[in-house]
Amino acid sequence: MLELAGGTLLLLGLWTPVGAVLLAVSQAWLAFGRGAIDIAPVIAAAVAVSLIMLGPGAWSADARLYGRKRLDLRLK
Repeated sequence: MLELAGGTLLLLGLWTPVGAVLLAVSQAWLAFGRGAIDIAPVIAAAVAVSLIMLGPGAWSADARLYGRKRLDLRLK
């Protein structure tokens, strides 16, 4: 259920960090919950954690609803 909810949120572009957290938790549970470590869920969890840190993309519904946040890294 976590994967379905997280994947749906990411596909729709809504609540990107929340959807990515759901996917990261479910994939980490799949990877480490059975005793043996599977590599595919570890990679999927790493991608979900990256999405948590990066946030929504330019074409997501989140960016359209709340505006896109840009960081100005130029030194003054």
